[in-house]
Amino acid sequence: MSRESTVADQWLDEVPWNDQALVPVVTQEFSTGRVLTLAWMNREALAETAASGEAVYWSRSRGKLWRKGEQSGHRQEVRELRLDCDADAILLRVDQLGGIACHTGRTSCFFRKLENGSWVSTDPVLKDPATIYKKK
Repeated sequence: MSRESTVADQWLDEVPWNDQALVPVVTQEFSTGRVLTLAWMNREALAETAASGEAVYWSRSRGKLWRKGEQSGHRQEVRELRLDCDADAILLRVDQLGGIACHTGRTSCFFRKLENGSWVSTDPVLKDPATIYKKK
C-alpha cells in the first residue's frame, strides 16, 4: 500500500467500526430534514458512497453491497456526509430521487407511529412495491 493510499483513506480509519466491521447510517432528506431510513455501511460502502456521490449501503440480509435504487430506481444523491460526535454513526443528507426511500413504497421507512399502545401507519404507500420490484 502506498503512502498516498494510506493518507487518502485516513478518514475511514477514524470510524470505529463495530465487531461486524459496520457503522449505522441515518439517512435524511436534505431539503426537508425528514429521516428516511437507518441502514449500515462497511468500509467499502462508505468509501464508495463518498467517491460516487450516491448512497451505497451494506445489506446485512444479503451479505453484499446495496446500491440504493439499483432495483427501484429510487437513488439517493448525497449532498453531505457527516460523522457524529462519538464517531460511531454516519449521517447522510441526500436528495431522494423519486420521493420513495422505503421498500414498502413510502417516502420514509419510519411510517409507523405509536398511538395508544399500537403502531399505526401514518404515511401512504406512494407506489405499490410489486410494481417497483418487478422481476426483470
